[in-house]
Amino acid sequence: MADVQHANVRRSACLTFLLIAGVGLAGCGHKKQPQPSPTATAPPVYRPSTPSAPSRPSTGGIPVTPVPEGGVTAEDKEFILSHRPIYSEEGSATWYTAPYKGRKAANGQVFSDEALTAAHRTLPMGSLIVVTNLRTRQASSMRISDRGPFVPNKIIDLTIASAKSIGIYRSGTDRVRVDVYETPKPMDVGGRWCVQIGPFLSEHKALKFKEKLLSEYAGSKVIEFAGERSYWVRIRPQGDDRGQAEEMARRLQPDEGVAYLTRLD
Repeated sequence: MADVQHANVRRSACLTFLLIAGVGLAGCGHKKQPQPSPTATAPPVYRPSTPSAPSRPSTGGIPVTPVPEGGVTAEDKEFILSHRPIYSEEGSATWYTAPYKGRKAANGQVFSDEALTAAHRTLPMGSLIVVTNLRTRQASSMRISDRGPFVPNKIIDLTIASAKSIGIYRSGTDRVRVDVYETPKPMDVGGRWCVQIGPFLSEHKALKFKEKLLSEYAGSKVIEFAGERSYWVRIRPQGDDRGQAEEMARRLQPDEGVAYLTRLD
């Protein structure tokens, strides 16, 4: 028993060091790159200091979900050290940067290379996570503020600061574990969902696919938009319903690109 207690103490001290060191490292380009929808292994954790955004009509815009300046706070780090993850997943991570100054992240705030934040396709906006580089064991806390990566076989897209904090800035990608500690909204129920399809190499093909979706899914909201040297189509089912979005993602087989299940809020 004494050996087990001693091992637990060493493990706790190591995690404390990694979290503090990771948050202290930051730096200041977009590579590209999302995942199956997560299912919580325990009920989401809520804190009064992280209020849920007000509800809006399904056809309206998505409310801003702010994250702290810099991504995380001292309180966030204390919360992580005193709680266990409510959900974990492993996969490949990459890093990205905004294509232009002042570009807004999907949560409504201006994107910052220097904030400890990340993009994920399905975790609720504002979720507090710890990302661990499984090769180097470097770990850092951060929050979800954006959507992506929209490329196959990647689960999370990091800012430059976040990438540097876990040692993947130079390599560009590495295998990681994502531990979720807090979500402002539930992961397993509710939410506002869509399917994002692409990339298309030409606007004509994107528009043609949009017309097909409008014909097959009457009542859904379908838009097309330009990305970086590519075009995308997004379909939101009636009520932004998750079940309908999941069914669409399974059925859609675009000639170009991939259909990604994505959470908007």
